[in-house]
Amino acid sequence: MSRALALLRSAHPEPGGAVTVAITLLAAGAGHRGWRLAAVAATVAATQLAVGWVNDWLDAERDRASGRLDKPVASGAVTARAVGLSGLLAALAVPLLALPLGLEATLAISVAMVVALLYDWPLKNTAFSVLPYLISFGLLPAFVVLALPGSPAPPVWLVAAGALLGGGAHFANVLPDLADDAATGIHGLPHRIGARGSQLAAAVLLLGATLTLVLGPPGPPSWSGLAAGAAAVVVLPWGWYAARRAEGRPVALFRAVVVVALIDVLLLVLSGRVT
Repeated sequence: MSRALALLRSAHPEPGGAVTVAITLLAAGAGHRGWRLAAVAATVAATQLAVGWVNDWLDAERDRASGRLDKPVASGAVTARAVGLSGLLAALAVPLLALPLGLEATLAISVAMVVALLYDWPLKNTAFSVLPYLISFGLLPAFVVLALPGSPAPPVWLVAAGALLGGGAHFANVLPDLADDAATGIHGLPHRIGARGSQLAAAVLLLGATLTLVLGPPGPPSWSGLAAGAAAVVVLPWGWYAARRAEGRPVALFRAVVVVALIDVLLLVLSGRVT
């Protein structure tokens, strides 16, 4: 049991779980029910597991070198081989899980996963590290819509909101690891613009995602959309302030991003304006 829990921790369950829950809520709001909703949730969960496990497999030596005992591989709680094999199996499962939802949906989620894996290697260490997040998170809502019977075209505003949300998540997600990454030779875009620049980028991109969700759908903004915008205006500055005051790892902004993202999706679903 302890090894199973360590393996799960290697998959980065907090962000992966948040993405899975958000996309499942989005799918329910779009009209998925029964086995289709379960297939969407399982497919997205498999992509998150694959990306998380491959990331820890590739980073095993760096995590050991930087003393990251919170990482199961670095602490010896699970082997790098087990994590890498789990990532491979999860990646292979993605198109199989998606296939009953249609070829277009399968292609969208498969491309999203491949692009996300390109972040793990080689883009993580480049100035283009944000691109996989923009593309993959833009494709996730497209996957949800394409998986509907009849495959309607995904709304541009929904894809754009997903991309902006993904970009913001990248900067917030890297913040806690900036010092360790820099010490082991990682120089992605957040490392190049620094902690303050990354905090600002995360806040601006997520606010942009929220505004896109509020103003993008046809017709006047809904009350739920306005509430989502108000939540972002309150929660994000709090996360930024808490991150700046933190003496340890500044996880507050990342958690604020997760909270606002889930609020955005929930209120979008309740408004009935997903597609």
